[in-house]
Amino acid sequence: MDKKVAFYTLGCKLNFSETSTIARNFSSEGFERVDFKEKADIYVINTCSVTENADKRFKSIVKQAQKLNPEAFVAAVGCYAQLKPQELADVEGVDLVLGATEKFKITDYLNDLSKNDMGEVHSCEIQDADFYVGSYSFGDRTRAFLKVQDGCDYKCTYCTIPLARGISRSDTLENVLQNAKEILAKNIKEIVLTGVNIGDYGKGEFGNKKHEHTFFELVQALDDVEGIERLRISSIEPNLLKNETIDFVSKSKTFVPHFHIPLQSGSNELLKLMRRRYMKELYVDRVTKIKDVMPHACIGVDVIVGFPGETDELFLETYNFLNELDISYLHVFTYSERDNTVAASLNGVVPKKVRAKRSKMLRGLSAKKRRAFYESQIGSTRTVLFEGENKEGYIHGFTENYVKVKAPWNPALVNTLQDVELSKIDDDGSVRFEFVEEKVV
Repeated sequence: MDKKVAFYTLGCKLNFSETSTIARNFSSEGFERVDFKEKADIYVINTCSVTENADKRFKSIVKQAQKLNPEAFVAAVGCYAQLKPQELADVEGVDLVLGATEKFKITDYLNDLSKNDMGEVHSCEIQDADFYVGSYSFGDRTRAFLKVQDGCDYKCTYCTIPLARGISRSDTLENVLQNAKEILAKNIKEIVLTGVNIGDYGKGEFGNKKHEHTFFELVQALDDVEGIERLRISSIEPNLLKNETIDFVSKSKTFVPHFHIPLQSGSNELLKLMRRRYMKELYVDRVTKIKDVMPHACIGVDVIVGFPGETDELFLETYNFLNELDISYLHVFTYSERDNTVAASLNGVVPKKVRAKRSKMLRGLSAKKRRAFYESQIGSTRTVLFEGENKEGYIHGFTENYVKVKAPWNPALVNTLQDVELSKIDDDGSVRFEFVEEKVV
């Protein structure tokens, strides 16, 4: 009988793409993939270490696996596994911890699936993580995450990602296009480009530091792939989002008008402390440029609250900056100290209660911004890609510019693109619509 394997992914889109690739490796070795809520012989947890919370969740996920099958083999991979392998190995029930270079070779470590008395660690020095492994996800949802880049050469003072993932390196253009075609063959309508620092695409493409291709050239090449319905750019640094890319997206057949651009702070003083590679004036310039050529574009923003040195005045500077900016929603991260980062030793530590209060204020601002953006879209005609889940009798989907819509459940709509006119905002914040011309039989 085939052994059963289940996966749990913490963190970002990049982790989801890599989990999916690891899962395909298991399938090719004869394992049967099951849901994490089911009994399995092996549970693989792909970890994240961006926030303190992700660390804590790991232990509860291990407990969940052990309840389902106390004899199951539990393996941890991902960023937290690279940064603190022994800490994970010491968690009761964990049998195997694999670092950055080993995670894609996990099946090589599974000759014996009996429980270990102690978690076994196979990790590397992060400078050894200098090769590239291509990945993409499918099957988990109606869109696919296509990894184009890994690692980061930036030295932001709060971030552990370079320690967890290594130097910036890219997939070859040829391989990205091949992966995109493989995704298309599975009838997936939307591809989301993902990586650690995707605007840096091209660096390390053939194992060297120079750029063989640029991110703009990648965008152009993908736009030419026959049959792709939608392409979405995930998070991209403001200093790497060039006018040529914005102009191209505005005229593109497939790239959608949605950008997610990390800001982190609306205070230049804090941006310098964070060692970000831009000032807030450049951020305004990027947002203004996008809205000039795509007034209907959706713009999401990452922001950190409670960074060391963030006084009440500097927080209000960020709040007012975001309030006045023509953006659509925020992803708010409450700063948490991470080992081996410069920020952990900075003065001006913000009390946790103050961090929580500021976070709540920005989440409230995000809700207001999203509402205003949705209201601006009422009466417009958009194209919706419908998701595959029945949520309390409703089907949801997203327009090209990332407005969430809902309708009574209709399985015929799943994974279809429909032209709709947005009509009103529902009580739960999603948008109702009328079909322009229903394409479902």
